[in-house]
Amino acid sequence: MTRAEKVTVSLPPALLRFVTRYQESHNLSRSEVIQQALAALQKAELARAYRESAEELMADPLFDLDSGHGLSPDDEAKW
Repeated sequence: MTRAEKVTVSLPPALLRFVTRYQESHNLSRSEVIQQALAALQKAELARAYRESAEELMADPLFDLDSGHGLSPDDEAKW
């Protein structure tokens, strides 16, 4: 079992009502609802970071999509 830390959070009433309704309708604990929400936030942040990284790479004039970066089709077979 994964070790968990106990924390206290303060939520606006409307957000707490949402958590409670979600918890009840999905048969989850409050902790599970918060864990799912934070996992979704983490996934969104990772996707944003990858997107930004790709945009920076594509904007780099030294990155040439058509060049093969020094590899030929024959080289690929040796991987």
